Amino acid sequence: MEPFSPPLTLFGIVLVAVWLFNSIKVLREYERGVIFRLGRLLPDAKGPGLIFVGWPIDKIVKVPLRTVTLDVPPQDIITSDNVSVKVNAVVYFRVMNAIKAVVDVENYLYATSQLAQTTLRSILGEVALDDLLSKRETLNVKLQSILDQHTDAWGIKVALVEVKQVDLPQEMQRAMAKQAEAEREKRAKIIHADGEYQAAEKLAQAAAVIAREPVAIQLRYLQTLTEIGVEKNTTVIFPIPVDILQAFMKK
Repeated sequence: MEPFSPPLTLFGIVLVAVWLFNSIKVLREYERGVIFRLGRLLPDAKGPGLIFVGWPIDKIVKVPLRTVTLDVPPQDIITSDNVSVKVNAVVYFRVMNAIKAVVDVENYLYATSQLAQTTLRSILGEVALDDLLSKRETLNVKLQSILDQHTDAWGIKVALVEVKQVDLPQEMQRAMAKQAEAEREKRAKIIHADGEYQAAEKLAQAAAVIAREPVAIQLRYLQTLTEIGVEKNTTVIFPIPVDILQAFMKK
């Protein structure tokens, strides 16, 4: 047999090099490779590290396993008390099963985004505006639970859902501002009235003490005179109780 000619040998080396270049893949720590062999799915995902893919028979789909931050665009929502608001949110999720994320859904990112938008509109549309503003933690947990339940079939785990911002109409903002102002005025009046009530109670107690001990009123006069006398640039006209002079008049 004649030895291979140099062109054929070089062609074979190049062909093997190209085959190895397309068959050897390196997957990062956060990546997994879903392999399709002649269109049939292999049972286990490969990676991370150096893996072998039998090109061109095998086809690989890389799936990242890192947490994805999905920004849900503002949604027009009508609350249960007929208030129109715009609400946006953020969803944190990650792929737990790479095979399900590739096989069971066409585009898991788009599908999760659409599901998050529809769930946000349906759940927040069932609550009143006051609950939407004051019970965000409860609503976040409810949204996370519903999303996680629906995306579990896609191999996706929804870790957290946060309602970011609630945009109210200008008319509603003014109404809420008036309500808050009225609430503060009410609290101020109640506090002032309570102070007056407490002061009246103390005055009644002081009057009872003076009624039992008439000399106490004279002591209060003297204390008041001492306090006024601190200001040396003031002319004081101080009334003297008749009770003080009665002793001298008797003598």
